[in-house]
Order: sequence, then C-alpha cells, then structure tokens
Amino acid sequence: MAALAIKQHNTTVLENLEKGDLLEFKRGVYSHWAVYAGDEKVIHLAGEENDGLNANINSASLFTICGRQFNKAFVRVDDFWKVVNDCKVYKNNSKDRKMSPATAEEIVKRGLDMIGEIGYNLLWSNCEHFASYCRYGKPKSDQVDSFFTWAAVSGAVAAGILAVAVGSSKEKKKKVEERLQTA
Repeated sequence: MAALAIKQHNTTVLENLEKGDLLEFKRGVYSHWAVYAGDEKVIHLAGEENDGLNANINSASLFTICGRQFNKAFVRVDDFWKVVNDCKVYKNNSKDRKMSPATAEEIVKRGLDMIGEIGYNLLWSNCEHFASYCRYGKPKSDQVDSFFTWAAVSGAVAAGILAVAVGSSKEKKKKVEERLQTA
C-alpha cells in the first residue's frame, strides 16, 4: 500500500517537472539531489557502482555518498525511476527565492558539460552543490549549511553549560575554603 502511494506521488512529481528543475530524493537522514534533463532523465553527482541510486547508508563514515567512501564521484545521466528507487522525490527550486535561476537550457547544459569524473567532498562538493551550481551558477548546500548551524548552536549550548558548571564549581570551592578558614 505504502509503495503504491509513493509511486503515485513520484509519478505526479514527474508529470509536473520542467527541464532544469531541481529534484530532491528524500533518503531518510539525507537527500540526494539531481537536475531534471527532460524525457525522464536526471543529471546528478553519484559515486561508482550504482551509488547515489539507492538509500543504503553506512553511518560509520562521514565522507560518503550513500554510505560508501569515495575520493571521486561522477556526474552522469540516469533514468528518473532508477534514481528514485523506493524513496519519495520532490521538485525543489526553493533557492529561487534567494538566487536567480539560469534558463532551462543553460541549467541542463551546465550539468551535461560536467559529465564524467570529478572530485567529491561532503562539505564542499556534494550532489546538492552540483545541482545548485547547475541551476544558479553557485554551488550551495542547505543540508551542509543546516549541519554547520546545528553544530554552532550545539557548541554554544555546550559552552554555556560548561561555563555554568565551572562557575558553580568555583562558588562551591570558595564556600568550602571559607568554612575551612573559619573552623
């Protein structure tokens, strides 16, 4: 039942796509990104051996594509249905609010011009960076930005808790020393 609902959702998304639209394939803890090239084809950054096409994740490694470590990745054209696999896909041009997209022809051309092996870095050159570069001429990853924001906030909260704990500990130490001096 759920698989049928996902298939219907993805069919509706596919029917409403235009060349140059960005696609976000929800993979659970992360999203895979691609550019719609038309004719049920997508251009995306993926690892070797089918990677980027499924949702298999090995959380033991941070610098991965779909759970597998890579020093390199490939820009390639694949069938929409091969990439979507069993996850939900969404048209996501949300960065249009902040950046100006190129024409559909230019977006697809940028992607096709990069076909082949390129470097991969989870933080600076991932599939979302690639898709954003194709559409806007600028590599941008909201997933990475969100991670850095989360890390900064978490660090600030931890520092605040530590400061309170250290301050409280100093106060206790001072009170103990005062008591010992008066005894």
